[in-house]
Amino acid sequence: MASAKESAPRPRLDTPREVKRPLMQRPTFRADAFGVFAEKFARYMGTARFLLWMTAFVITWVIVNLTPLKFDDYPFIFLTLVLSLQASYAAPLILLAQNRQEDRDRVIAEQDRRVNAQAQADMEFLAREVASLRMALGEVATRDFVRSELRSLLSDLEERDDERDADEGNDGPAA
Repeated sequence: MASAKESAPRPRLDTPREVKRPLMQRPTFRADAFGVFAEKFARYMGTARFLLWMTAFVITWVIVNLTPLKFDDYPFIFLTLVLSLQASYAAPLILLAQNRQEDRDRVIAEQDRRVNAQAQADMEFLAREVASLRMALGEVATRDFVRSELRSLLSDLEERDDERDADEGNDGPAA
């Protein structure tokens, strides 16, 4: 008798395996979603609007609990608890937002450092190029130099013409 292992067909290498899917999919979320929420929360807590709403909440709580409609049996103990709870959640969220900002600042500083290093290298290259152009221009004839050389050649030619005319004048009638 053949064993069960031998009777099962061998999987082929050119066909993909069947993917076993779970009955329930895991919920997916952006890895950065909580950080974005923390930043928005921290930004809101730093606004005048938040301070005004919080002040209005506390004043309303105090006024209601000073009237016969009070719902806090102990004088403002529940208010203290609510404010402590709010602060205990706010502090880590603010710290998370600050850490994210610090990470962004670090990346920006690194990019600025790279850009500055590249700019410095470019400026050094350009300075070397300008220096080499100045050295090359030192060996190039300037316009004034060329004019003076042309004037010198022109005067030499005029002198030769004068000498030739003088030689022809002496040789011409005697011959």
